[in-house]
Amino acid sequence: MRLKNKICIVTGAAQGIGAATVAKFAAEGATVIACDRRASTLPGATDVFEVDVTDRVQVDAMVAAVKAKHGRIDVLVNNAGITKDARLVKMTIEQFDAVIDVNLRGVFHCSQAVAQTMIDQGGGVILNASSVVGIYGNFGQTNYAASKFGVIGFTKTWSRELGPTGVRVNAVAPGFVETPILNTIPDKVLQHMREQVPLHRLGKPEDIANVYAFLASDEAGYINGAVIEVSGGMTV
Repeated sequence: MRLKNKICIVTGAAQGIGAATVAKFAAEGATVIACDRRASTLPGATDVFEVDVTDRVQVDAMVAAVKAKHGRIDVLVNNAGITKDARLVKMTIEQFDAVIDVNLRGVFHCSQAVAQTMIDQGGGVILNASSVVGIYGNFGQTNYAASKFGVIGFTKTWSRELGPTGVRVNAVAPGFVETPILNTIPDKVLQHMREQVPLHRLGKPEDIANVYAFLASDEAGYINGAVIEVSGGMTV
């Protein structure tokens, strides 16, 4: 049980990769605090908080409650994210701002809220959800690509700032993963997506959760500032 006794916060925990991460961390022995805008009962979660990561007051209240109850915070998984796709010439300011607020500002809020606690206790792990889109870009995803590029910038910067205090910061860049985000995509397009991947399948949420669990564990103790692509080789 590689995460035994670790206090772990997971945002965007209600479905998809977040829910799989909650279940995986719990199976690895962690105490898991699940956060989402839609609070619900999640298998494996010790505590569930209704939190909008764009609202700093809510984020700070959640972190304070976790620290008060458990005394420490060992891992933060910044998984919360949204898409609102459109080509550059069609994208509205509202679409742009909504994605930046959740995917970038939300990561900043949560990470800043836990950072001092991790520094004071002499260690911790912050894991950020980027994307292959944040490395290579993608048609119709100006806002999403910008946010995921930005998350990589956060990761590189914070790994330098926090590394000397014992806090590791890494990012995971998933490829095409079977989550509710893909529900609106036609089957023909999904099949084309599968064909782009050398493994000829889309990722499963558990594929990403497994990487998060490794990076959160002491086995990854010398991995810092890395961006781990988990895409089935789609960019080879």
